[in-house]
Amino acid sequence: MAGQKAARYSSGGKNSRPRFTARFGPVAVILALFIGLVSFLIFSNYTPVAPTDSVIFGLFVANILCILLVFSFVLAEAYALFTARRAGVAGAELHIRIVGLFSIVAAAPALLMAWVGSVTLERSLNPSFMQDGRGFVQNTIAAANLFREGQCSSLLREASLTASDLDRGKLMFEVDRPLFREFFTSRARFLGFTAAALMKSDGTVVEHVDTGALTGTAVVRPEPRDFDVARKNEPECLTLDKDRTFVALRTLHSFQDTFLYVARPVDPFTVEFPEQAAKLVALYDAFDYHRRGIRIAFATMFVLIALIMLLSATWLGLSFANSLVAPIRRLIAATDEVASGNLHVQVPVRKSEGDLAHLGETFNKMTSELSLQQHRLIAASKLIDERRLFTEAVLSGVPVAVVGVGPKGEITALNPSAEKLLPQSGEPAERIDGQPIATVLPEIESLLAEARSGQSLLVQGQISLSHGGLDRLFNVSITSEPSERADKSYVVTLDDITDLVTAQRTAAWADVARRIAHEIKNPLTPIQLSAERLKRKYGRLIEKDRDVFDQCTDTIVRQVDDIKRMVDEFSSFARMPKPRLESGDLGECVRQVLFLMRVAHPDIVFEDKMPNGPVHVPFDRRLLSQALTNIVKNATEGIAAHTGEPGFQGKISVAAAVAGRVVSIDVIDNGMGFPRENRQRLLEPYMTTRADGTGLGLPIVAKILADHGGGLELRDAPAGRGAWVRMFFPLGHDLGGHDPGEHDIDGAAAEIVPAEAGSGA
Repeated sequence: MAGQKAARYSSGGKNSRPRFTARFGPVAVILALFIGLVSFLIFSNYTPVAPTDSVIFGLFVANILCILLVFSFVLAEAYALFTARRAGVAGAELHIRIVGLFSIVAAAPALLMAWVGSVTLERSLNPSFMQDGRGFVQNTIAAANLFREGQCSSLLREASLTASDLDRGKLMFEVDRPLFREFFTSRARFLGFTAAALMKSDGTVVEHVDTGALTGTAVVRPEPRDFDVARKNEPECLTLDKDRTFVALRTLHSFQDTFLYVARPVDPFTVEFPEQAAKLVALYDAFDYHRRGIRIAFATMFVLIALIMLLSATWLGLSFANSLVAPIRRLIAATDEVASGNLHVQVPVRKSEGDLAHLGETFNKMTSELSLQQHRLIAASKLIDERRLFTEAVLSGVPVAVVGVGPKGEITALNPSAEKLLPQSGEPAERIDGQPIATVLPEIESLLAEARSGQSLLVQGQISLSHGGLDRLFNVSITSEPSERADKSYVVTLDDITDLVTAQRTAAWADVARRIAHEIKNPLTPIQLSAERLKRKYGRLIEKDRDVFDQCTDTIVRQVDDIKRMVDEFSSFARMPKPRLESGDLGECVRQVLFLMRVAHPDIVFEDKMPNGPVHVPFDRRLLSQALTNIVKNATEGIAAHTGEPGFQGKISVAAAVAGRVVSIDVIDNGMGFPRENRQRLLEPYMTTRADGTGLGLPIVAKILADHGGGLELRDAPAGRGAWVRMFFPLGHDLGGHDPGEHDIDGAAAEIVPAEAGSGA
């Protein structure tokens, strides 16, 4: 733990101190100094805020919190500093010395300020000084009150004189009202009234005059008690506007229930000064009552401010020490970054740092060179990865199986086509990776040995593999690594050329059949006609060996018919009509073929496994019926080979299904089955296993399905005996050819569950 603290402290830069303290430490110091300054200004009465009990308590709490906050930061820094010193980290000793110096330098003025503040506070709170000030203020208040009473007496006296004058002018009021008003106005202006009026005891104004004062006073209705006091002629002034205006109310004896209402402003000094003086006296009393508490509070605040200054100075010492040892810490931190793999690190270089600046420049040059070399290596690696990904993308999109073989013959890489091809034993493709190629694909061992001999970089050949129960022909190419090393790697490609070879052979045989049909068919008719004419013309004339003559001519005619039939089959194979796709019920088509076959072969059991409902798909009804009839006919011929076995019952099962976009028809019998060798060659013209066969039945069926965009598969029956023929073609075929692939075919077969097996050749 100590080592971790030391490494973190001395790493320099942003990691030289704990990240939290490095980020928020200066904020805490500035906040503490600000709170201390505000506290000093408030206690010195340099702000509008008075140092009341609540304010003092708030400042006390704020200073305590700031001290604790700064102290926690300083403590964390000090702990890391002493831990680094014990670990022997560079710069830690210098740190401790600078921090100690700053602490001593800051402690003396802080303590001195606290002592001076306490003495000043003690003298400021001297009781005798406060008592003298309080007495002076109270005497001033008494003088202001006497002056105020004099103003009230003067107003009452002048109001009484004015009331007497108005009583004497009662006759004028009744005879000449405007003259009375003018007299009343002149008296009010002469005496300096701000308001003058005659009113009844109910507050009704009888007469109101304009006194001409700059700041006139509105006439306010007095209370009923005030009228009673006026009737008794008691010396009492009313006050308005928060005691800023005197009002005198006097009875007019010559008028019935009428009073004189006059007003005059009070001198502002007699209003404001007593209030301020009263507040000051209250403050003197409060200070006198809380003098001991205030002394303790002020002394405590001075101590707290001194602690804030001391801790802030300590923090500044730590920060200053960081700036002094920063070059060394930066180099250490940069070295750690390089050790961790970051070659882009650069240390800031300042010319004022002297030799350390030169060391930083050298370090930056070194890391720049290392970074450049790393960048070149990464670019080269990225280019290699891009090429590898491109190669993998290309290989994943080609239908050719590509296999990487290591120097020891182990499989190192497979593309998707190879993953589908190689798991012959049912093992997952991921288990094949790393196995010897001789175990997984022994057929190419001889070609691989030839490639290892080093005579040629490219070795080619052909092999036959059984894939999905079908024999397929593959063109194999083995390319060796262009290297002088003995342990080379190899790339093996396997291209399925079965369909290509079959198509080439079929095309060649179609051309041969067309030529044979053309060359043979022309002389057949003359030969037949000549034989028939000889029989008719000379049959009557020949008496000796007549039977021999008739037998020979009949043989010629019969053989010519057989040759014509064979030529017609050649012509049918060479010129198959293009299918015309129309939507129809595939089930009905299959059932019609089975009906005809049941009639022709009543000894064979035909199982109809078609769906119950109609199966509407686009197909050529005539051609597909021809193909299905040929397949079922082959199955009956395969079953016929077993009719001699005791207890044998021939069975043929026909099923059809639509899975996705693929239509499949399965014909399964329990007859002879297909040969294991060269099974796929049965789809080529003139390849047959029967002595009386022409070898054109299955090729014609394959051609019909190919024109539908599908194909034909020859498999072994699931029961282990018989043949399984699968015909498939896609839905909506555009007659441009289609290779549905293994997945589509198996998907169609998933809906067909054959019951028995059968045969056909």
